[in-house]
Amino acid sequence: MLDDKDRIFTNIYGFQDWTIDGAMKRGDWDDTKALMARGQDQIIEDIKASGLRGRGGAGFPTGMKWSFMPKEQKPGKPSFLLINADESEPGSCKDREILRHDPHKLLEGALIAGFAMRARAAYIYIRGEFIREAENLFAAVAQAYDKGMLGKNAAGSGYDFDVFVHRGAGAYICGEETAQIESLEGKKGQPRLKPPFPAGVGLFGCPTTVNNVESIAVVPTILRRGPQWFFGIGRENNKGTKLFQISGHVNNPCVVEEAMGIPFRELIDKHCGGIRGGWDNLLAVIPGGSSVPLVPAAEIMDVPMDFDGLRGLGSGLGTAAVIVMDKSTDIVRAISRISYFYKHESCGQCTPCREGTGWMWRVMERLRTGDADLSEIDMLHEVTKQVEGHTICALGDAAAWPIQGLIKHFRPEIERRIKDKGGAPAYAVAAE
Repeated sequence: MLDDKDRIFTNIYGFQDWTIDGAMKRGDWDDTKALMARGQDQIIEDIKASGLRGRGGAGFPTGMKWSFMPKEQKPGKPSFLLINADESEPGSCKDREILRHDPHKLLEGALIAGFAMRARAAYIYIRGEFIREAENLFAAVAQAYDKGMLGKNAAGSGYDFDVFVHRGAGAYICGEETAQIESLEGKKGQPRLKPPFPAGVGLFGCPTTVNNVESIAVVPTILRRGPQWFFGIGRENNKGTKLFQISGHVNNPCVVEEAMGIPFRELIDKHCGGIRGGWDNLLAVIPGGSSVPLVPAAEIMDVPMDFDGLRGLGSGLGTAAVIVMDKSTDIVRAISRISYFYKHESCGQCTPCREGTGWMWRVMERLRTGDADLSEIDMLHEVTKQVEGHTICALGDAAAWPIQGLIKHFRPEIERRIKDKGGAPAYAVAAE
């Protein structure tokens, strides 16, 4: 359980002033110059020591990622920081709250992180559908320039640093770091082959680090309070605080900051007022956004909500977008709908994804209505394995995993539909 004094995002619900004046009253931009005076290498070492892992889904150690950036700049090859605010994963809604209510945490973090990586500028790539968030972010950047916190001699540190905001056009694939770079360069948003990795050849062919909004926004607070403070929260290898976004069949859906590793039942009871209809009504949970496999109720109850705890269940923390489904859910239809999303958002570059996502969705629809043969369940599972791991980016994996989770945990329900040619789910009848 996280104490109020340990919360980083103190205006996540927007009850206070989001502008630079309100942010400064909450402690943002407080002697940023002194934090930067620690030196570029020391800042990176402090972030490593804090145990911060990327909050965008992959969970890669943030300080280590920063250390891949070159220390010496080649002529005409400045370094860049790219902040991924293209929050398009179904179920995810945490970064938008930072952008809307606490944008100066992100901007101060961008300056410090950019300085540590010797970057000339930061680009914030914001999802096109985020209208109010983009308005606040543009205004916050202008406020920071007016106060001398960005631009020439940023925050009085002697370091020149610019921040540019770029609005996307509504493509989920542009949340993938190399597709985002392509889009920012004005090209079609399609992932690049790696290597070369962005730290070597990124935006405009220059060294680039791509980080999630939350990963960057927590940096100033970690440095102010000390890396050991952050390291002291959570479990081994899963440190610090995390924004959880809980949607679906809970009494109070919410975005909340909690300690990594909080047990699932405690998270739901404490912040969401429990499951709709009581705990006996829980069917399954997608714990990390639509791309991770679902977990049935019996398995997730007391599991620690962090990277390792959920990996142990064959799922993942992802962005900590917790989608709760009770026994009123048509689970096959829910996964079929997710399959349609990935079919729709595939960029079409890789054959397994371009052809496979549509094929998987069409089979899922027939399983949903029961208009299929029992042998097709295994055939569908085999095709998901042929898509998974055989594409340039992880969208193929994201399309395959929800289906694999459904077949693993709810195969009897799929088989019943085929035998009964549809009909109400057995668990829904029992729930009545």
